[in-house]
Amino acid sequence: MKKREVDQSDYYDQKLLPLDDQLCELLKQRKDLSNNNPGVPPIESISDWAEKYGVYEDLLNSLFGLLRNEEIFRPQVEPTNFRRHLPVMKAIEKDERLYSITFIRQFDNASVIYLTIDWDAPNISDPLEEMRRSRSEGALYLYINDNFDCRPTGKRGSEGHFTHKFIVSPALPDDLTGLSLIFTEYKSHLKENLTGLEFVINLE
Repeated sequence: MKKREVDQSDYYDQKLLPLDDQLCELLKQRKDLSNNNPGVPPIESISDWAEKYGVYEDLLNSLFGLLRNEEIFRPQVEPTNFRRHLPVMKAIEKDERLYSITFIRQFDNASVIYLTIDWDAPNISDPLEEMRRSRSEGALYLYINDNFDCRPTGKRGSEGHFTHKFIVSPALPDDLTGLSLIFTEYKSHLKENLTGLEFVINLE
């Protein structure tokens, strides 16, 4: 009789349960201590740990890379059941660029915010060059407070004008009094390094 192959997905060593529970507890402590922005340990530390604990260095690199980008595993909310537009008409000028929000789209489960950026674009013979220049800039992230998850969903535009889209869940209250939108720019979507650009739009 042919021996049935063991499906590894069906196997788990129950003796590991207490240890795996501790691992999850440590992950939570790490997340809280770093304010959910841990970065990556120095290469030297990873090499030392690999040798000290007898694990593969590439495994540690992959592990800390996943922990750094934990947000990519967050369940993504898609807005459903549009309710209304909330007029905002707020703007701030910084470094010769105008950052403005004219309205917020309200859904049952989320809000959608469009941040527009306008500037006096130089005369460039190749119109695609201005697009490349704008797209080469950093990644903008939005923070409101710990009650809301803010997810950037891309940007688009043309010479001298760009629009960034953010999905906020749960939905913002229709009364926006007291809320502030904090925008921070990183050099990449990995949120590794700040560019120094940060601004606040008070909704009042």
